[in-house]
Amino acid sequence: MSAAISSTIKKMSPLLLVADLDRSLEFYTKKLGFEIEFRYEDFYAGILKDGSSIHLKSGKPLTEERKNRRLNEDLDIVFSVDGIESLYEEMLDKSVDVIQPLREMPYGWEFYIIDPDGYILAFVATNE
Repeated sequence: MSAAISSTIKKMSPLLLVADLDRSLEFYTKKLGFEIEFRYEDFYAGILKDGSSIHLKSGKPLTEERKNRRLNEDLDIVFSVDGIESLYEEMLDKSVDVIQPLREMPYGWEFYIIDPDGYILAFVATNE
Protein backbone atom coordinates (compact mmCIF):
# COMPACT_ATOMS: atom_id res chain seq x y z
CA MET A 1 0.00 0.00 0.00
CA SER A 2 1.49 3.36 -0.99
CA ALA A 3 1.49 6.41 1.24
CA ALA A 4 -1.00 9.12 0.35
CA ILE A 5 0.57 12.20 -1.15
CA SER A 6 -1.19 15.45 -0.43
CA SER A 7 -1.11 18.32 -2.85
CA THR A 8 -1.48 22.04 -2.37
CA ILE A 9 -2.56 24.67 -4.85
CA LYS A 10 0.00 27.43 -4.47
CA LYS A 11 -1.51 30.05 -6.73
CA MET A 12 -4.35 30.43 -9.22
CA SER A 13 -3.87 32.67 -12.26
CA PRO A 14 -6.79 33.48 -14.53
CA LEU A 15 -5.77 34.04 -18.14
CA LEU A 16 -7.08 37.07 -20.03
CA LEU A 17 -6.87 37.29 -23.79
CA VAL A 18 -5.71 40.85 -24.64
CA ALA A 19 -5.53 42.75 -27.93
CA ASP A 20 -2.35 44.66 -27.04
CA LEU A 21 -0.03 43.12 -24.45
CA ASP A 22 1.97 46.32 -23.90
CA ARG A 23 -1.20 48.36 -23.35
CA SER A 24 -2.50 45.80 -20.86
CA LEU A 25 0.81 45.65 -18.99
CA GLU A 26 0.82 49.44 -18.79
CA PHE A 27 -2.73 49.47 -17.39
CA TYR A 28 -2.18 46.75 -14.81
CA THR A 29 1.20 48.05 -13.63
CA LYS A 30 0.62 51.83 -13.75
CA LYS A 31 -3.07 51.99 -12.82
CA LEU A 32 -3.52 48.92 -10.59
CA GLY A 33 -0.04 48.50 -9.13
CA PHE A 34 0.75 45.00 -10.39
CA GLU A 35 4.35 43.97 -11.07
CA ILE A 36 5.45 42.00 -14.10
CA GLU A 37 6.24 38.51 -12.81
CA PHE A 38 7.46 37.27 -16.20
CA ARG A 39 7.18 38.02 -19.89
CA TYR A 40 7.54 35.50 -22.68
CA GLU A 41 8.41 37.17 -25.97
CA ASP A 42 5.70 39.55 -27.18
CA PHE A 43 2.63 37.43 -26.55
CA TYR A 44 2.46 36.21 -22.95
CA ALA A 45 3.05 37.71 -19.51
CA GLY A 46 2.24 37.15 -15.87
CA ILE A 47 1.53 39.97 -13.44
CA LEU A 48 1.43 39.82 -9.66
CA LYS A 49 0.16 41.93 -6.77
CA ASP A 50 -0.18 40.94 -3.12
CA GLY A 51 -0.05 37.26 -4.04
CA SER A 52 -2.73 37.56 -6.74
CA SER A 53 -1.67 36.67 -10.25
CA ILE A 54 -3.13 37.23 -13.71
CA HIS A 55 -1.76 35.89 -16.98
CA LEU A 56 -2.14 37.97 -20.14
CA LYS A 57 -1.97 36.46 -23.61
CA SER A 58 -2.02 38.36 -26.90
CA GLY A 59 -5.03 37.54 -29.02
CA LYS A 60 -8.41 38.83 -30.05
CA PRO A 61 -10.93 39.13 -27.22
CA LEU A 62 -14.45 38.57 -28.49
CA THR A 63 -15.92 42.08 -28.72
CA GLU A 64 -19.54 40.92 -28.59
CA GLU A 65 -18.88 38.77 -25.52
CA ARG A 66 -17.20 41.70 -23.77
CA LYS A 67 -20.21 43.94 -24.54
CA ASN A 68 -22.66 41.34 -23.24
CA ARG A 69 -20.66 40.78 -20.07
CA ARG A 70 -20.62 44.52 -19.40
CA LEU A 71 -24.38 44.86 -19.98
CA ASN A 72 -25.02 42.03 -17.53
CA GLU A 73 -22.27 43.02 -15.07
CA ASP A 74 -20.79 39.55 -15.48
CA LEU A 75 -17.58 39.81 -13.51
CA ASP A 76 -14.35 38.37 -14.85
CA ILE A 77 -12.27 38.58 -11.66
CA VAL A 78 -13.27 39.37 -8.08
CA PHE A 79 -10.61 40.63 -5.66
CA SER A 80 -11.26 40.55 -1.91
CA VAL A 81 -9.61 43.64 -0.44
CA ASP A 82 -9.01 45.61 2.73
CA GLY A 83 -9.16 49.39 2.63
CA ILE A 84 -11.72 49.51 -0.15
CA GLU A 85 -12.52 53.22 0.28
CA SER A 86 -8.92 54.31 -0.20
CA LEU A 87 -8.53 51.88 -3.11
CA TYR A 88 -11.63 53.36 -4.73
CA GLU A 89 -10.27 56.90 -4.34
CA GLU A 90 -6.96 55.75 -5.83
CA MET A 91 -8.77 54.35 -8.88
CA LEU A 92 -10.62 57.63 -9.35
CA ASP A 93 -7.36 59.61 -9.02
CA LYS A 94 -5.76 57.42 -11.71
CA SER A 95 -8.72 57.88 -14.08
CA VAL A 96 -9.56 54.18 -14.14
CA ASP A 97 -12.90 53.48 -15.86
CA VAL A 98 -15.22 52.73 -12.92
CA ILE A 99 -18.40 51.10 -14.18
CA GLN A 100 -19.96 50.45 -10.77
CA PRO A 101 -19.22 53.12 -8.17
CA LEU A 102 -18.49 52.12 -4.60
CA ARG A 103 -21.67 50.84 -3.04
CA GLU A 104 -22.80 49.09 0.09
CA MET A 105 -24.28 45.63 -0.35
CA PRO A 106 -25.70 43.19 2.24
CA TYR A 107 -22.31 41.40 2.32
CA GLY A 108 -20.07 44.49 2.39
CA TRP A 109 -18.79 47.11 -0.03
CA GLU A 110 -17.87 46.78 -3.70
CA PHE A 111 -16.99 48.60 -6.90
CA TYR A 112 -16.22 47.48 -10.46
CA ILE A 113 -13.73 48.71 -13.02
CA ILE A 114 -13.12 47.76 -16.63
CA ASP A 115 -9.74 47.17 -18.24
CA PRO A 116 -8.73 48.22 -21.79
CA ASP A 117 -10.06 44.94 -23.25
CA GLY A 118 -13.40 45.13 -21.47
CA TYR A 119 -12.69 42.71 -18.63
CA ILE A 120 -14.68 43.59 -15.51
CA LEU A 121 -12.74 43.52 -12.27
CA ALA A 122 -14.62 43.70 -8.99
CA PHE A 123 -13.14 44.80 -5.67
CA VAL A 124 -15.05 43.62 -2.62
CA ALA A 125 -14.66 44.18 1.11
CA THR A 126 -16.91 41.84 3.08
CA ASN A 127 -18.47 42.49 6.49
CA GLU A 128 -16.43 39.76 8.19
